[in-house]
Amino acid sequence: MKCLNLAIQEVENLESGEVFLVKDLFKGYEWNRLDTGERRSLGALFLKKVRHDDLQTVVEVGLKSSANQQQYIKK
Repeated sequence: MKCLNLAIQEVENLESGEVFLVKDLFKGYEWNRLDTGERRSLGALFLKKVRHDDLQTVVEVGLKSSANQQQYIKK
């Protein structure tokens, strides 16, 4: 998924300790162009990468936001 690769690349631009949502990794218009299903899939795939794959050493899973969105923290 092209969007997943873009999100992973954008993580490098964050500072250590920064809290973020997956949608924060995109420009507003880029995120808005994705339909709801793509956003959910992207969120699930990103979470899987953080928990089980190569992002494990760079990002940790944070708490859910008040809007029930998964938050992440750059290590």
